Amino acid sequence: MNFSPSSSLCYYNNNNNNNNNNNNNNKTKINKANTTVKKKALSTQVHLSTYPLSSLSCAPHPMSTFKAADLQKQLVATPPLMPQIDGVPFGTHCTPHMLVMDCVDGVWSAPVIQPYADFALAPNTLVLHYSLSCFEGMKAYADVKDIERVAAGETLTQQRVRLFRPMKNVERLQNSMARLCFPSFDKEEFLQLLDEYVRTEASYVPKKMGYSLYLRPTAMAIDTTLAPVVAKRIRLFVIASPVGPLWATPAGSSAAELRPVKLLVEEHDRRAWPGGTGASKLSANYAGPMKAQERAQQKGYNQVLWLGPNQEVQEVGAMNFLALWKNKETGELELVTAPLDGSVLPGITRDSILQLAREWGLTVREVVFTIEDLITAIQESRLVECFGCGTAAVVTAVGLLAYKGVEYAVPCPSEAQGSLTHRCLRAILDIQYGQVEHEWSRPLDA
Repeated sequence: MNFSPSSSLCYYNNNNNNNNNNNNNNKTKINKANTTVKKKALSTQVHLSTYPLSSLSCAPHPMSTFKAADLQKQLVATPPLMPQIDGVPFGTHCTPHMLVMDCVDGVWSAPVIQPYADFALAPNTLVLHYSLSCFEGMKAYADVKDIERVAAGETLTQQRVRLFRPMKNVERLQNSMARLCFPSFDKEEFLQLLDEYVRTEASYVPKKMGYSLYLRPTAMAIDTTLAPVVAKRIRLFVIASPVGPLWATPAGSSAAELRPVKLLVEEHDRRAWPGGTGASKLSANYAGPMKAQERAQQKGYNQVLWLGPNQEVQEVGAMNFLALWKNKETGELELVTAPLDGSVLPGITRDSILQLAREWGLTVREVVFTIEDLITAIQESRLVECFGCGTAAVVTAVGLLAYKGVEYAVPCPSEAQGSLTHRCLRAILDIQYGQVEHEWSRPLDA
């Protein structure tokens, strides 16, 4: 099997288009008796008159859900070996299985763990034209004891894998789907399915600190129509990719070592705005910012610092942004970040850091602050450090800020100097890999 997204093993075979055209009215069915997948095409004839104008509003969907007890498995006979992931772009390789379930007119199909393969989508599929899709990013981690056993040359016959606050991701996925008028589901049922999927792919969880199995739940509209309408057919699926650090660290460095990035403040483009979709993890949110990101990289910067319409600091790249500074009026040390006002993504890593900081006795403020406030804090030597955080990168230190043609050096204290950035990274990694037992870690034995 080709262990890549271009695998020739297709659950929906694109080579059967001629046969499918002769069978347009058939629907894909799963034979529960022998779990054999029968490939039949979906109807591609959807007329605008099918959808009255009232369908353009987002009405509540009646509660329907899939059940973990109905899960079917169709596993590959010979799973491929773990691919080489060092030096390979993040998310290039995918594991041999995916979790898939469809919703048609509010009714969910039985969930299936099946071979990873291409989806056959008609050219007029709704998601291709109006970006009706959303996703989540989460990770499964090897338990630190398994990492130590493998490092000592031991072969594992059983392993423990850990998820980090997975229910938060499930709830955020539901919120994103609701923003697109997609039907909902029982979050406990989905979490049980996610557990079983991770157990199925547990051998692809890298046994190394700083490495993980990246999980990508995704929901998309698969109606075949060119009309901009509320979707009636939804596909929800999960794929997984064994990954190393988002930004590779130098050889010999530890997983908790940070490489500061250089930021270019984006003065023209906007990632999010009041009344928009910035608080949802919609696929379209990640397309618009690419031009600004490309400009920044061409000028030698790693990421973009995003501003709101009133020059307020929002996010950095695709991460939340936090700054530790001394309050201008009181001189008190405080950790500040943009509030969840509808334009900032409610990051799970962000929430975790804010909770930890409060437990450590730090003053935490979720407050609006502008780029001028941040520059002034640098000029007055009140900024102690600042960093971005998110699932993919965990925590990323900022070492330089460029604004209006001027570059400002940002303090980057070391771990020995009591850096909050380092402390947050180490604390979260310790929980994620089970070095410290915590309620945020969900252990799974496989």
